[in-house]
Amino acid sequence: MQDYPPGAQPADTKPHRSLFERLTALISPEPENRSELLELLHDAHERNLIDADALSMIEGVFQVSDLSARDIMIPRSQMDAVDIAKPIEEWLPMVLQTAHSRFPAVDGDRDKVIGILLAKDLLRYYAEESFDVRGMLRPAVFIPESKRLNVLLRDFRANRNHIAIVVDEYGGVGGLITIEDVLEQIVGDIEDEYDYDEEEDNILPVKDGEFGPRWRIKALTELTQFNEVLDTALMNDDVDTIGGLVANHLGRMPRKGEAFEIDHLRFEVLRADARQVHVLLVEKMPGWPMQDET
Repeated sequence: MQDYPPGAQPADTKPHRSLFERLTALISPEPENRSELLELLHDAHERNLIDADALSMIEGVFQVSDLSARDIMIPRSQMDAVDIAKPIEEWLPMVLQTAHSRFPAVDGDRDKVIGILLAKDLLRYYAEESFDVRGMLRPAVFIPESKRLNVLLRDFRANRNHIAIVVDEYGGVGGLITIEDVLEQIVGDIEDEYDYDEEEDNILPVKDGEFGPRWRIKALTELTQFNEVLDTALMNDDVDTIGGLVANHLGRMPRKGEAFEIDHLRFEVLRADARQVHVLLVEKMPGWPMQDET
């Protein structure tokens, strides 16, 4: 019989596993893909092994690798930009009202973003007799709409940058995105003392789909507002919001990427976590009942 050094074993043998370990491997195999891993995590949550916040953040990490800049950017039409071609007195009230820490600076046209203005630099406007706003601008970072959020977050951290201008395939400005926008995909909404709800932001039109117009809708949008804007008549006495109606319809919490129909409306879940759905994509399907004009 061949002897082996203490602690060594033949190369063609494996460490001995107990009968219990082998049975466990057969009954509960390791996950082979992301879907199976998420199923295990949801099962762990149901058995109180991890709490809802932890599950939500883990799901958020997965979402970040799936989403791109175009999915969460602030559209060009909603950007709070300063036009340095105009006197500072014309746009300073907007800066004070919005209370952002950074603003894209344009030169007469929203496609001409020439830098980023830090609100704190405007303190010099009150302290100095001569103030050159162009000299205060920081370089702007431009990224394509298709840039993945996980890559963008890594770039934000590596370059100590907090804001990026999103450009479309033709080089035009499509919107902007901040490091806070990306982090909110992981930890949920980050509210500060300047955050407030605006109903006009609850429902935003996006690029038309296969069947016509589409809308990006916050799940906390009231059903009355949803029906008014989309000219629908969805009703449910048990819920007040469109997110609540969706969860009630499915009988469970929706998951990111799910698509389904309700009364000839196609819903797709753009953002959701273990506790609630956040953002939906909605479009009317063929066969949508037309309003009676009589």
